[in-house]
Amino acid sequence: MQKFIIQGGHPLKGDLLVSGSKNAALPILAACLLASEPVVLENVPRIGDVEKMLLLLARLGVKTEWEGDLLKLDAREAQNTELFNTEAIQLRGSIVLMGALLARFGKVQMDFPGGCVLGKRPIESHLDAFAKLGARVLEHSCNLHLEVDELKGADFCLFEPSVTATENALLAAVLAKGKTTLRLVATEPHVQDLCHFLNKLGAKITGIGTPYLEIEGVAKLGGGTYKITGDYLEAGTFAIAVAAVPGSVVTLKGIETKQLDSLWNKLRLIGVDFELTADTVSVHGASKLKAVAKLDSRLYPYFPTDLQAPFSVLLTQAEGVSKIFETLFEGRLNYLFELEKMGAKIEILNPHQAIVIGKTPLKGTAVASCDIRAGAAIVVAALLAAGSTEISNINYIDRGYERLDEKLLALGAKIERK
Repeated sequence: MQKFIIQGGHPLKGDLLVSGSKNAALPILAACLLASEPVVLENVPRIGDVEKMLLLLARLGVKTEWEGDLLKLDAREAQNTELFNTEAIQLRGSIVLMGALLARFGKVQMDFPGGCVLGKRPIESHLDAFAKLGARVLEHSCNLHLEVDELKGADFCLFEPSVTATENALLAAVLAKGKTTLRLVATEPHVQDLCHFLNKLGAKITGIGTPYLEIEGVAKLGGGTYKITGDYLEAGTFAIAVAAVPGSVVTLKGIETKQLDSLWNKLRLIGVDFELTADTVSVHGASKLKAVAKLDSRLYPYFPTDLQAPFSVLLTQAEGVSKIFETLFEGRLNYLFELEKMGAKIEILNPHQAIVIGKTPLKGTAVASCDIRAGAAIVVAALLAAGSTEISNINYIDRGYERLDEKLLALGAKIERK
C-alpha cells in the first residue's frame, strides 16, 4: 500500500485548476448507456472511482477510450445486464447503473454496491422509485434483480432527498412513457450536472436545481460532447488547506464559486481572507482564527458533509471551542481519532457530535486515511503540522482526488508518495 510523507509548515502559493467533479462523472458515465450515438466527455477526473466505473461499463459492452484529456464512450453495442463478482462491490457509485440498465434493457441484476465505510446506505428509496415507474423488484436481499415490461411516467415523492436515488429515478424516467414528476429530490451541483447532460442528449427535464423535477419521457437519447462541471468539493478542500497554512496565497480556478456559498460563509466567520469571482477564488492563509458555535453538515445548499472533516482540521487552529454536528453519516467522525494522534484536543460526544478545543499545535506522526474525505482532511492536518507525517491507506484519497500530491507539489508543499 502506498503512503504520503508530508513535511508540514510550507506555505502554498500559486494557481490551481480544479479537476472535474467525481460525483458528477459517475452518474454521467452511467447515463452514457442510454445514448444511441457516441458521447465525448471533457473534464473527466482520472481517479480510482472513475476507472472502476469504466471497467463496469466495459463489462456491459460499452466501448470506452481515452484520447488525451477526452473520454469517448460508445454504448450502441451494449447488451449485458448482469454485474456479479465485479468492481460493483468496490464502488458505491455503481448503484446508478440500475436506473440506466432498466431504461435501456428493462432488466438489471447486480451485486449490492460497496466501497463505502461511512455506515449503512439504504436502497429503499431507489427500489420505491423504480416500482413507482413500473418495475418489479424480484430480489433485494442477497443481490439486486429488477425487471420491467415498460417504464411509465408517474408523480411521486422520494422517501428522502438522496442524491443517488434522485439520479436513478432520473435515469429511469428520461426514457419512460409519459411525464414523470419527482418531488423531494436532491439538488446538489452534481445532480444538476447530470440533468444538464441528459438534456444535452435530448432529454426533457425542467426544474433543475429545485426540489421538484419534471421529466417528459422521450423515445431515445442521442450523442454529443459535454464538459463535466468542476469539483466544488475538491475546490473546498484546497481552499481549507490554503487557509490552514499561514503565509499561503492560492487562486483556485475552474469552479462555480456559488456552489460553495456555505463554505465561504463559514470561512469568513472564522477570519479567513479570500476574494471571489464567478469562477475563481483567491484564498489567503490565516494566522489567527476564531471558533464557531456549531459546524453542522446538512444537505445542499447547506454545509456539505464532504467538507466537514477538512474544516474541522482548520478548527483545531481556531481560538476557542467549536462543536461539530455531522447529521448524515454515522461513520464520518472516525478521522478524529487520527487527529488526536497529531495532538488535537477533541471530545467525541457520540457518533454524530464532537467538540474541538483550539488553538492546538499539531505534530507530524503516523496516521491513516479512513475514507475519501477523511484522507483529504488528514492531508490538510499534515500540511500545517510541525515535522513529518506519514499517511497510510491513501488509496481512499486516490479514489476521489485527481493527482492530489502532484497538485500540492506544484503549490510548494513538501509531499512524497512512497
